[in-house]
Amino acid sequence: MNSKIKPKSSTNKRVIADIGGTNARFALLNSSRFIQNEKVLPVDNYPDFASAYKHYLELVNNPKVTEAAIAIANPIDGDRIKMTNHDWDFSIEETRKILSLDSLIFKNDFEALALSIPHLDREECHQIGSGKIKENATIGILGPGTGLGVAGLVFTGQKWIALPGEGGHVSLSPTSKRECQILETCWKEFQHVSAERLISGSGLQRLYGVICELDQVDAKIDLKPRDISQHAINQTDKQCSEALAVFCALLGVVAGNIALTLGAKGGIYIGGGIIPKLESYFENSSFRERFESKGRFKDYLKDIPVFVIKSEHPALVGISQAFD
Repeated sequence: MNSKIKPKSSTNKRVIADIGGTNARFALLNSSRFIQNEKVLPVDNYPDFASAYKHYLELVNNPKVTEAAIAIANPIDGDRIKMTNHDWDFSIEETRKILSLDSLIFKNDFEALALSIPHLDREECHQIGSGKIKENATIGILGPGTGLGVAGLVFTGQKWIALPGEGGHVSLSPTSKRECQILETCWKEFQHVSAERLISGSGLQRLYGVICELDQVDAKIDLKPRDISQHAINQTDKQCSEALAVFCALLGVVAGNIALTLGAKGGIYIGGGIIPKLESYFENSSFRERFESKGRFKDYLKDIPVFVIKSEHPALVGISQAFD
């Protein structure tokens, strides 16, 4: 991908990172705005963000760094960050001082992902279904991984502005009798069943467990999300197959809701750690049918293109613009 943005005059390297509930992806941004020395660190291996940051610098021979910009899977509201899907809890300002940085910027990870969209090459985005991009129109972004991230992107006439939010926590809307049964089962455990509860890595596991309960079969308790996906793709387990099918269908429902809410004629882009790995399975799933299935607005949605982001590190490209 094109990881070069416009040149800057600074000679110091800067640290950029994309922090999720499972992994922390760090990299250096050099003076020519190239991303280099990328490393992925499991967040469970570190007691806090500062420890992971310091270890990354050690891995890349401790370059001189005075600025850092971090995309993190969490809302950014003031100085305190308490991660939704991990136990890191810290002050941005205190961390800046600990790391001896002049500047430490945090943005929501899907805000950063949104900012990457204008910089992605066409071959890094695989289209699902029909539709054509309307130039400079609003864009919607979502993606299931450890959680379910959602953001928007709006063109002001001069530049693109990201709209961060917590759309992954909207109430889930079932659209079939079976999905109603799944939701009713989930209500036994959760008063509020958000989209993220079922459309995420843990959500796929939850779907599998609930389907096993409804089918009155014993669930294989050691199945990871990737195992469930693989069984579904290989058609080697009935409950796994249904879990992944429902997962893709529900993602279509949510993506269609976002497209309608934003008027996303510029397209819907899907990132995260799950969907890009499904490849042809996702394209052949009921995602696009559910995306368009909005009654009187079916034709409206049929004209909106959906793309799966295939780039390896789009959020790093997005967060690098925090220095502009």
